[in-house]
Amino acid sequence: MNVFKLRNHLIDDYSEYVHSFLTIQDERIRDYVNEEVDAGLFWPDPLIQLNPSFEAGNRIDDLVDEGLIVEECRRIFSFKDDPKAAGKPLRLHKHQEEAIRAAKTHSSYVLTTGTGSGKSLAYIIPIVDHVLRRGPGKGIQAIIVYPMNALVNSQMGELERFLQYGYPDLKGPVTFERYTGQDSSEDRLRIMAKPPDILLTNYVMLELILTRPEERRKLINAARGLQFLVLDELHTYRGRQGADVAMLVRRVRDATQSPDLQCVGTSATLAGEGTYTEKQTHIAEVASRIFGTNVEPHNVIGETLQRSTPEKQFDDPEFNRALRDQIESNTPAPRSFQEFVSQPLSSWIETAFGLETEVANGRLIRRNPRGVWGEGGAGKELSELTSIDENTCGEAVEHWLLASYQAEPNPQTGFPVFAFRLHQFISRGDTVYSTLEKEAERYRTVHRQQFVPRDRSKILFPLVFCRECGQDYYSVYAGHEGEVGARTFKSRDFMERRTEEGAEPGYLYISSHNPWPEDFEEIKDRLPDEWLEDTGEGSSIRRARRKDVPESIRVQPNGQESDAGIIAQWTKAPFRFCLNCGVSYDFRQRSDFAKLAALGSEGRSTATTILSLSAIRSLMDEETLPKKARKLLSFTDNRQDASLQAGHFNDFVQVGVLRSALYRAAEEDAGERGLEHDELAQRVFDSLNLDFELYAADPGVKFRAKDETETAFREVLAYRLYHDLRRGWRITSPNLEQCGLLEIQYKSLPELCASDEEWQDAHPTLVGASSDVREKVARVLLDYMRRELAVKVDYLDRQHQERIKQQSSQRLRPPWSIDEDEDMVEASILFPRSRQ
Repeated sequence: MNVFKLRNHLIDDYSEYVHSFLTIQDERIRDYVNEEVDAGLFWPDPLIQLNPSFEAGNRIDDLVDEGLIVEECRRIFSFKDDPKAAGKPLRLHKHQEEAIRAAKTHSSYVLTTGTGSGKSLAYIIPIVDHVLRRGPGKGIQAIIVYPMNALVNSQMGELERFLQYGYPDLKGPVTFERYTGQDSSEDRLRIMAKPPDILLTNYVMLELILTRPEERRKLINAARGLQFLVLDELHTYRGRQGADVAMLVRRVRDATQSPDLQCVGTSATLAGEGTYTEKQTHIAEVASRIFGTNVEPHNVIGETLQRSTPEKQFDDPEFNRALRDQIESNTPAPRSFQEFVSQPLSSWIETAFGLETEVANGRLIRRNPRGVWGEGGAGKELSELTSIDENTCGEAVEHWLLASYQAEPNPQTGFPVFAFRLHQFISRGDTVYSTLEKEAERYRTVHRQQFVPRDRSKILFPLVFCRECGQDYYSVYAGHEGEVGARTFKSRDFMERRTEEGAEPGYLYISSHNPWPEDFEEIKDRLPDEWLEDTGEGSSIRRARRKDVPESIRVQPNGQESDAGIIAQWTKAPFRFCLNCGVSYDFRQRSDFAKLAALGSEGRSTATTILSLSAIRSLMDEETLPKKARKLLSFTDNRQDASLQAGHFNDFVQVGVLRSALYRAAEEDAGERGLEHDELAQRVFDSLNLDFELYAADPGVKFRAKDETETAFREVLAYRLYHDLRRGWRITSPNLEQCGLLEIQYKSLPELCASDEEWQDAHPTLVGASSDVREKVARVLLDYMRRELAVKVDYLDRQHQERIKQQSSQRLRPPWSIDEDEDMVEASILFPRSRQ
């Protein structure tokens, strides 16, 4: 698989999505934003990181022969792919062996190594050895604490391979259990009745075990004399959570009456300033505070790395010539491991992306991730070294990294020559910031800051854009400072729901192409019709709306209201109507998110779903991968976010499937004739063509029951289709009509508008209007009514909806069934406003 192509495809899809919902009218700002986005505002160039090779240590057999661990460990810790087959001898990394030797001194220790370095074996082997020496079945002898249940589940699989594979009935001498709070009550009772040798949990559950009487009596009593307490991913415990965990460790030591408790921590690669020795000292100090016991610096064990390729001097003319010849020749990469690592480009790549030597002690350490392209990228560095153009060098680097997966793996580790990872960071962005000046003169930036660089007299305010026409507005707070009556405007975060005390949220409108008029009659022409009333002598602004009429002011670039400033219009939040295009909103609609957009307002859940779908679509087409590998694994920092994202993903897919079926039914099945409203549900049902078991609560039903199930499904589809017509209910996922993919016509409307007889009692303007004008007016009115769901149809009738919901609950399965708690949307009733 070409991961670089996958990345580019994903970014292209996301770029189209971001550009699709943001409309900017001002040409200068639009061009500037497009330039920044194309330059990587939301998605900088990806970073490449090599997983280096680790220096090998002794085999498990060697440690058994030495007497460091017991004989049974020879059988347990071996490569076992088959539950019934014997394993192959296991060789440890040097840092794993060092950790095992540290554990045998009964000292607390910390292992700080990178991903894929086998950190878990560094504490599992000493724990198992201790259990076997003391004797299994004598209570809980080790508790392993993970920050996430996903890590617990992953570790369970590893322990099964080591502690159960190769034994009769998959029952090895050492027992282990998961106790995280997600287990069934039967499992919890079983574990309390017969505690395992090793207990895997999370720190929240461990806290509960200490406080719940029954669990404390059965589990904590079984852990008397506890030998090991392991904190996996130690670096995640910081701040208040770190203090909580530190206190928890002390309480466990006291509750289990284990004054000699051996604490073990694992963490990411050593980070921070200073030499390796200085980092060891710092980590030891932090671990000592968390563990409540002294951790010696030499017991902070880091990874010991080694090169896979020969180290070369880049200033050597002979090496440079060989490197240049290899790039220019563009010869296929060799498949042999030894031939591949002997190539000049292989040596250069391992140095450029993988390893560097620490000056103080000559120790090999990891390089920070870096990009292939752009300033500071490897392509440019290679170009400067070889005098070959940067584009050719960058392509050569990508090609060689991919080719490393086609070459024979490292015979010692079994891993590819360059096991690299591609890191792509994608941000939601912020918005555009600009000064209170004329459009042609104002400063603009997409980076949050308070003032124009080197000019503190000009404040930068965030811009938001009308979702209909793209007109920009300054999002501000208005407050009074200084002289009486003069206002000061401050920057306001558009998405911030809290309001500063003594400040009024609102927007400033500055436009030279469509300025707000000064004449009262012209102002009335720009206001929404429902803001006006007929007085008998003409129209007037309704009393209740006068306070919402935009106020013309003058404001200076420093935010001060002043007669010397530029003309602007101040309108209070919530946003009532666009001063440029005139689109207006119901006064009950308090949120401005559906009315105005910023660069970063696409919605985190929708953005995540778009990226996930793009990745999955690419993987599904990747023939070089086995089907079981064409999947996406996502992590989040809490269960609530995971649940929210899962629900959003399911909802997004359901809506997408339904819309695609509607499009197919209208485009392919109906053609130019189109779909009649009374055949809509059946045609979409046929176009969807879902397998019966995907929507039926009981897939085995037949005859009348099957017909009723299909009828219930059609009823739900019809309701969803009408509901999806509602205006603005999905801001970041507009329906087919909003996207220009669906057109809705009204039967006999042209004939009706051409008949003068039908319009004799209408407004004089319409009586004398042409049929085209009448049709245009009628279509606008009907479209408005339909988008507000002022439609007489059974699917939007409350009584009929109760029947749909009842049939759905009986016959359909999620996600197609309608949940009992769902508040189904009824047809709207639009009352005409009388003008007095």
